[in-house]
Amino acid sequence: MLTRNLFRRPRIKLEDAGQVDTQLPEIPEELYTACPVCKAMSAADELRKNASVCPKCGHHFRISARRRVELFCDEGTFREMWPSLHGENPIGFPDYEKKLSHAREQSGEVEAVVTGECKIGGESACVFFMEPSFMMASMGTAVGEKITRLFEYAFENSLSVVGFCASGGARMQEGILSLMQMAKTTGAIKRHSDAGNFFIAVLTDPTTGGVMASFAMEGDVTIAEPNALIGFAGPRVIEQTIRQKLEKGFQRSEFLLEKGFVDMICDRRELKERLRALLRLHRKEAEA
Repeated sequence: MLTRNLFRRPRIKLEDAGQVDTQLPEIPEELYTACPVCKAMSAADELRKNASVCPKCGHHFRISARRRVELFCDEGTFREMWPSLHGENPIGFPDYEKKLSHAREQSGEVEAVVTGECKIGGESACVFFMEPSFMMASMGTAVGEKITRLFEYAFENSLSVVGFCASGGARMQEGILSLMQMAKTTGAIKRHSDAGNFFIAVLTDPTTGGVMASFAMEGDVTIAEPNALIGFAGPRVIEQTIRQKLEKGFQRSEFLLEKGFVDMICDRRELKERLRALLRLHRKEAEA
């Protein structure tokens, strides 16, 4: 029987001695970042200056809550509220404490939302920023409590609220207590709204589950970042349930704008000015 390599010349080790290594050098991730959409490489510092938006295709990278504080709050005006308030293990879910500890180490936050008061383009407002790297910003009892307190504070001080939403939904490790936060936050928003106060909801990628089914869709004005995934159940779950292939772009910002679920789509680089204009318009109307 003939072997596959019968006519292949044996390789001599000395032949490798003079060869030049043609393997491309690895580029440190902290220096350059590849866009997951267009694959273009961008210098990390240039990407940061561009608000973490790909300069080639406009893809919006996911960013942390603290980065959003830098981008959207006037310098030196952000005052964090209830920074130590955090969740525990109310129903004794196995290994939940370890998951919380890991999430805190990974994100640098004690919980999945950062709340506070600031100025945006000179306009006073209460703000909350959800942290994607903390268990995908899932909503547990502490998240619901912080957001509820923020709306109650805004109600008492007649302040507008700007909320940056990003979440995988309610936190299953806290069971029914996490689902209760949907009604709890909704009640606080209703009271805030009935007093004539203003709420701008900014939907980022992704905004899903119980967060989307509660406070994320209750803004007086709803703004979405481009191509953000927004929906209650994810596309794969829906396809498996109805046994049909969904159309391209289903549940993305552009699809929801077409169907009337969001009021506008705004590039992150232009968002602060848009928020300032809306807050100023509401203030002038309230003073009139």
